[in-house]
Amino acid sequence: MEICGIVAGVPLVFLFTFTAILINLIQVILHSCRSHYYSYYIKSSFSIWRIIVLLHIYYLYFQVACYLTIRLLSKSRFRRINGAVTELLWLELVWMMEWWSGFEVKLHTDFKTYQLMGKEHALLMPNHVSDADTMLTWILAQRVGCLRSALTIVKKSTQYLPFFGWTTWFYEFIFVDRNWAKDETKLKSSFEALKDFPMPFWMTIFVEGTRLTPDKLLEAQTFASSKGLSIPKNVLIPKTKGFVTTVQSLRSFVPALYDVTIAIPKDHPFPTLLRFLKMQPCKVKVHIKRYSTKDLPESDEGIAQWCRNRFIAKDALLEKFAATGTFDEEEITDCRRSVKSLIVFFIFFSLFSLGAWISCQKFSLLSSRKGYTILATIIGSVAIIVHIFLEFTKLPPQKSKAAL
Repeated sequence: MEICGIVAGVPLVFLFTFTAILINLIQVILHSCRSHYYSYYIKSSFSIWRIIVLLHIYYLYFQVACYLTIRLLSKSRFRRINGAVTELLWLELVWMMEWWSGFEVKLHTDFKTYQLMGKEHALLMPNHVSDADTMLTWILAQRVGCLRSALTIVKKSTQYLPFFGWTTWFYEFIFVDRNWAKDETKLKSSFEALKDFPMPFWMTIFVEGTRLTPDKLLEAQTFASSKGLSIPKNVLIPKTKGFVTTVQSLRSFVPALYDVTIAIPKDHPFPTLLRFLKMQPCKVKVHIKRYSTKDLPESDEGIAQWCRNRFIAKDALLEKFAATGTFDEEEITDCRRSVKSLIVFFIFFSLFSLGAWISCQKFSLLSSRKGYTILATIIGSVAIIVHIFLEFTKLPPQKSKAAL
């Protein structure tokens, strides 16, 4: 039940919020020193969370010193610093998935591709099976050393999520309206800005546009049947406009496209945020095939057809996986869960515990009526944040009774 997820998630989100406040403050200072849009962003994104504003006012005393130093740094240096501090926040999520809930991620690819992962710019094209897919790519990115530059194209509403959304805004995620008239220009300008990115990055695009659900699969099958296309069983029909623009914009400086296939073993549940919070383990196997962007077709229609063909092949690969439970490529056994995330968690947990103890002593949170009121307000606010995230990731009721 969601109530159990909220209860289990409160202590984790306490820690996540504590870390996010620190990181958002650092990002605000860094970003404000290189962007005149700073005051606008504060008004539009942070106003509903007054605690952030108040904490930032406290830091304004340091603003002059930061402005005189950080603004002199290059855009490249800014990205490196921003990536490093944001990685600390993502590592807490990696810890939650791998250590708290026991999420198992097994990677299958050829050894040559594995050696290149994290060492080159790459466009990732996974099938979209759950609300945890973006965080799944973070697990893979962390294991190959590029978590601090793992970017994703996501729906615009994501940027309004408390702490998480604000961090992704600074982190150069690309937010789309799912309206091509608006998104085309946004995508092209965002990709143009990545040409001078100072370290190997991953850009993930979910070409299907939405998660696989019984209703969406039925719609895709009906559409494919009406158009005389191959009828999918495990994937949706890709939306190729965004993919074509992405490839054409990135191919001049991004050498690789990783065709990522996410498979859920038989009788295993789909990974979700709710399951992670409730400490319910799940397992996925990931198959990656590398393509050189130089070898992709030159024309827009050729790229679109290539994408459709890859999803037909991906569907066949998932059918074979359903029958055999594995992929042809050997599992990369060196790709294990992160000890780094465990270390980061304990460091921030220690800092949070110390801060909580000092606050309890200073404000009598456990020994006065006023303290109980403050504590209840804080816990209630965190519970609301957990609820917002769970509602954001929840699937709508499904009309189709078919199981995936």
